[in-house]
Amino acid sequence: MVSFMIRFKFAQEDRAEMADFVRLLAAETRKEPGCITYLPFHLDDDPETVLIMEQYADDKALAAHRDSAHFKKWCVGGLFQKMKERSVENLSPLG
Repeated sequence: MVSFMIRFKFAQEDRAEMADFVRLLAAETRKEPGCITYLPFHLDDDPETVLIMEQYADDKALAAHRDSAHFKKWCVGGLFQKMKERSVENLSPLG
């Protein structure tokens, strides 16, 4: 399984538009056969930051996600265009 969290930081005035992009991306991503978890959040103490927890069955499923039309439209063509910062935290299970 491939698990990670992504943090996007946006300008406050872009928050509503970015939330729409994330909702659309999440709805389509959750339909992917290799998607296990796709959970987007706003941080309560930082309204400019969106956090997305993602889990895929394997690297092939993650590659299919990144090659999907909805990823290219809402992430590459939307989120990536407006973000001020982006960081990725790769996760490994305990146990």
